[in-house]
Amino acid sequence: MTTAPPAPAQHHRNLGPVGTLAGSEIGRLQKGYLDDRPDAVAALARLRRGAGKDTATIPDLWGLLDTEHLYADPALHQDAAHTALYTAATLYSLHQQSRGSRMHRPGGDELGAAVRRLMPGGDMDEPTRKRFVRAGSAATLPVLATRLREIVLLLRREDIALDYALLAEQLYQWQQRPWGPDSVRRSWGRSLHAHRAKPADPADVDPAADGSTSSSTDDRKDSAQ
Repeated sequence: MTTAPPAPAQHHRNLGPVGTLAGSEIGRLQKGYLDDRPDAVAALARLRRGAGKDTATIPDLWGLLDTEHLYADPALHQDAAHTALYTAATLYSLHQQSRGSRMHRPGGDELGAAVRRLMPGGDMDEPTRKRFVRAGSAATLPVLATRLREIVLLLRREDIALDYALLAEQLYQWQQRPWGPDSVRRSWGRSLHAHRAKPADPADVDPAADGSTSSSTDDRKDSAQ
């Protein structure tokens, strides 16, 4: 009897253990970074070295995230869970660099919706669409991570945030063969086409993102790294 794959995690509130832990750990680092805490600034600087790479091959990243809860769940594929968590965290660390507002937004945009925000006026932009398609067509997670790095750099440039807890959950699902990649691709494609430009929620605006204080803080962080 064939077991049907679980529904993709496009619904931001339905996260499994990987997404839940990613949201907690990335949220912790994000708060520390925006509070200009030296330990968080240093941790993100180290994590950035793994952005777009096979995180399992970079010993310097080990221990930067608390993965204890992953190993307490016997139902998880441990290697896949660990890889998804660290891949999402390294991409987030690159996204957050020199930004005074939160680039991880729990319950915020999925990857496809965030990419659609890159397109002027919400119209389909062919170069951006091609980057997105290249990411979706990746055959392996390391290749996917490399292509997501390119997209994250564009999102950072435009100050477009992403739900990294959801991304971590989807990177875990991506590794579940044979249904995983197609499930995640469908979810990303739906969010790309479903997105409609909408005004920012005032409650979502981080005061640290405005004014000279943020810039000077970021300058100090970059010089320290």
